[in-house]
Amino acid sequence: MQKHPAVESDRLHQRQRILTTAVIKAADIMGLRQTLLAKTLGVSESTVSRMKTGHYLLKEESKEWELAALLVRLFRSLDAIVAGDEQSLRSWLQGYNTALKEVPVNLITTISGLTKTVDYVDAYRARV
Repeated sequence: MQKHPAVESDRLHQRQRILTTAVIKAADIMGLRQTLLAKTLGVSESTVSRMKTGHYLLKEESKEWELAALLVRLFRSLDAIVAGDEQSLRSWLQGYNTALKEVPVNLITTISGLTKTVDYVDAYRARV
């Protein structure tokens, strides 16, 4: 059975809206400023502004999509570790981490740093 193009388009739009909204909310809770979020996702600050107003949705199968998904994954893992304590989450992001040898918020602006931070938090969460 062939899928209707309009239905597929609606589903794509819904997925884009969900991830775009999730990354904006996660960044807000994490205390990430617009400049930092833009750098992390590899988009312009004006794009982040448009994302916040709903005038821009992340493009599926793009680097910005993958990076947004990783950032949301980082947020979800950290949120689970700190049991929803936003202050603790922000403090962890802003504090020097001896295992990562860097302040996590500084790492997440590069693909390798974001991946390293996500891997570290996931490994920590698996032990807890």
